[in-house]
Amino acid sequence: LAGTVPEEPRCTVERADASLTYSLFLQRFAFSRPVILGGVTDNSAFRALCTREKLLAAFGPLPVRLSTANTYSYRKVDVPFQEYVEQLLKPQDPARLGSDTLYFFGDNNFTEWGPLFQHYVPPPFRIPGTSPAYSFGIAGGCGMGTRGMGSALPSTNPAPTAGSGSGVPFHWHGPGFSEVIFGRKRWFLYPMDKTPHFHPNETTLAWLQHTYPTLPPAQRPLECTLRPGEVSPGAVGDPRLPSQSHGTHWCLLQVLYFPDRWWHATLNLDTSVFISTFLG
Repeated sequence: LAGTVPEEPRCTVERADASLTYSLFLQRFAFSRPVILGGVTDNSAFRALCTREKLLAAFGPLPVRLSTANTYSYRKVDVPFQEYVEQLLKPQDPARLGSDTLYFFGDNNFTEWGPLFQHYVPPPFRIPGTSPAYSFGIAGGCGMGTRGMGSALPSTNPAPTAGSGSGVPFHWHGPGFSEVIFGRKRWFLYPMDKTPHFHPNETTLAWLQHTYPTLPPAQRPLECTLRPGEVSPGAVGDPRLPSQSHGTHWCLLQVLYFPDRWWHATLNLDTSVFISTFLG
């Protein structure tokens, strides 16, 4: 399965670049529709700390809390981070329910993970009256090599965990931003007044395989695959970069903004390291 889940034929989420002002963000997107922001942050330092080797060295023996990959995520399981990375990461079993699949996203211990989050540069926009809260996660079994999380070892644990083809089915909450540090994550989004047809315990992969093909074009969601973006030498005169970054390596990430109460589902196309900034 890994590497076989396709991207969408065409991204239907609107895009904006670093020229978007805060006032235009509030006017055009904050309360009405999602947008992918390009080149608004430089997270090369954070990305360098999110490789397999760096994360295992910093957090290997520490416990992480896994959640079930269904709409309500009722079940929680604590395992050492190293065990999750080396034994439990693997591609999604298409026959397995989301309620039986474990996933590392959120429930972060901010005392233990705080030193990593200090290096993260969040998106520059906020919704008035809200405060940001980070949610960090990892899902994957192959597709990134040693530069990212790398291939997971075969699992002897009977509880399957998130990997390529993994994700979270449709749900909604408050507004926020999400970006991929490594890998690719496909997003599906509906406005609050268009409740999608799905089963809360069915995986996004099963929904994509069985329900998505039956949808008329007018009933399909907004969708796009989020990826890390550019990683290349700084260029003299590039207006997206601070002047001191010229000639150095930087990472201009793509950041997805989703408004309050928009339905959304996610599907990891590769091993993925990702972070969201919830505004509440």
